[in-house]
Amino acid sequence: MNNDRYTHPDARVVDAVIRSRRAVRAFRQDAIARDVVDQILDVARNAPSNANTQPWRVDVLAGREKAALSEVLRRAHDEDLHPPLKYLPDLLPDTLRTRQESFGATYYGALGVPKEDFQQRARVTARNFDFFGAPVGLIFSIDSTLTKFSWLDYGIFLQTVMMAARAVGLDTCPQVSFARFQNVIAEHLELPSGFEVVCGMSLGLSDCDSPVGSLEMKREPVQNFARFRGFES
Repeated sequence: MNNDRYTHPDARVVDAVIRSRRAVRAFRQDAIARDVVDQILDVARNAPSNANTQPWRVDVLAGREKAALSEVLRRAHDEDLHPPLKYLPDLLPDTLRTRQESFGATYYGALGVPKEDFQQRARVTARNFDFFGAPVGLIFSIDSTLTKFSWLDYGIFLQTVMMAARAVGLDTCPQVSFARFQNVIAEHLELPSGFEVVCGMSLGLSDCDSPVGSLEMKREPVQNFARFRGFES
């Protein structure tokens, strides 16, 4: 491959879509038509998977159906009877911990929530379960008998969903917080036996007037995470 790639119009479009994606946590309530969501998923289903197993399952919610799930989850969050979700190890490597702390300072700082105000932080967390006000919510689930390699496939699928959404001008936020309420979601959505919640996702148009509507998080430069070997230059 030569440097002609960087003058190819398709490359510029794809790069722009990828670079413009943000995890949006404040949405406008403008309705999104079902056929638009169907189009996004129709593109995303082309994501690769091991032996073409395609391990994804998606529940797409809008209107009263989304509101009903949000209400059930709000009550579960307020009751606080489910064990906390352990989505990261207690001891993160220093570089990862620094990035996590930077995210927290940026996000909660934009909302004016002090680090030590746990009640206010809990109220901020609760906004996850209203899909941050987005008109469409998605719940992704997987057969729990599958291994980490199928979860890797699922990650590729989720990224493809977000890119397909961004390509039509929509914003998303992938939300692992939904996994805490596995039993509540499984019962409410009548998931197949043995299926596990991977995450939720908000879908809609960013509320640019919100202090968190267009937050940008710092990304590490390539030289900080990639090693190149065998290249002449």
